[in-house]
Amino acid sequence: MVDEPHQETPKQRWDRNFGDLLQELRVAQTGVQILFAFLLTLPFSSGFPQTTEFQRDVYLVSLLAAAAATAMIIAPVAFHQALFRQGRKPELVRFGHRMATGGLTFLLIAMVSAVLLITDFILSRPVAIILSAITALFFITFWAVAPWSRRDWGEPGETEPEITRRREHPEDFEKPTDE
Repeated sequence: MVDEPHQETPKQRWDRNFGDLLQELRVAQTGVQILFAFLLTLPFSSGFPQTTEFQRDVYLVSLLAAAAATAMIIAPVAFHQALFRQGRKPELVRFGHRMATGGLTFLLIAMVSAVLLITDFILSRPVAIILSAITALFFITFWAVAPWSRRDWGEPGETEPEITRRREHPEDFEKPTDE
């Protein structure tokens, strides 16, 4: 039995897309807030005066990147409040997607620089740089490379024309959500 494509109106699709985006942002927001809180308290710890100039510079990069990530990940909520009930959900979803992408980029920078800061404090600089580079590659692999490479894989047993149709008309293939 072949499943019929789920039929939804454009408004329903934008509402669903916005709900999905908000759920994703909730997950990212928790991580960035924990990192940001840690970074905000770090200068007040007893070991911070022993940091080198390089480590303080890395700390500043991490702190500012975490602040930017926080701003961008929370921005869709503020944008929603400004556009509430104006029928501009498509614009809101597109803006939210851009902010989420930017927020994750800044979160990547914050995470990698936090790893560099801590590993440079407890290990030699070359080892810290190598571990930080591995951390960056790990994040980039799972946050960018894997999702982007998966975009055109299609479904098991799908023919090339079906994959092309899926790319050209993704709305015909969206799966219904349980609501």
